[in-house]
This record gives sequence, structure tokens and C-alpha cells, in this order.
Amino acid sequence: MTAASAKLTPATVIQIADSVVAELNAADLSKNPTAQRLYVPDFDLEDMKELRVTVVPREVGYLPLDRATNKYHATIDVAVQKKFSKGDAKEIDPLVVYVEEIADYFRLKRLNSFVAARCIKVENAVPYSTEHWTQFNQFTSLLTLTFELAK
Repeated sequence: MTAASAKLTPATVIQIADSVVAELNAADLSKNPTAQRLYVPDFDLEDMKELRVTVVPREVGYLPLDRATNKYHATIDVAVQKKFSKGDAKEIDPLVVYVEEIADYFRLKRLNSFVAARCIKVENAVPYSTEHWTQFNQFTSLLTLTFELAK
């Protein structure tokens, strides 16, 4: 078998990110935009009128577990973004609630399509980006999910 004929298995971090996308798209949350996986989210401001959820694989850590396996930590960012008109509580509060719903959904969750990975940490270090708020009239919140598995 040649390298060209062998089927390439996606990297573990990509499998996890794709599973996060699938989970978000199937979840019963207060909002239901179509999540997508990207390496570099780069949208025109016009595109931000619709709610966007972007999943980005960010970091991988390998910790020795035993002689044959590692404890694998995959960090995945989930960005929730939407251009707003007024930026008042009536417009922004539902977005903040949606971000919290995503955080609650993944807390200690095993991914349905990649059950070896379990979410061990959820962070919302950027509840909203003040830079995006002032420069673009855009709500941007960033959740960071850390998944663990033995590999």
C-alpha cells in the first residue's frame, strides 16, 4: 500500500473539534446557528449580522500516563459572535445566556462521536471582547473547552 492509497485518519484534535461542531449542531439550546470548524475565523463585518459559532482547535498537550500511553489534552475554542445594533441588555443578554448554555452543555461531557474524549474544563475568560464591542459593534465571546483522553 502506498502513502497515496492509505486513508488518512484526521489528527485527534481535529476529530475532537469536529465532534464539538456535531454536538453543537445537534444540541437543543436557546439558539441554533450552524457551528463550523475553522483554523482562522476571518469574516467580513457584513457576515456578522447573523449569529456565528466557530470551533477552532487551539492547543494539544501530551502528559505521560504509563510506558505505552499519554494523557492527551486538546484545547478547543468556541467563539460566539454577532454584530449588534444598540448593544443594550435586551440584545446582548440572550447571547450571554447562549454562551452559558454551551458551557453547561459541555461540562464533564463525553463526546457522542468521540467517546474517548471527555470535557474536563470549561473556561469563559472572554465573556465579551471590549475591542470587538467598541471597534465593530460586535459581541464576541470565547469559550475554551479542554478535552482529555488516554492515547
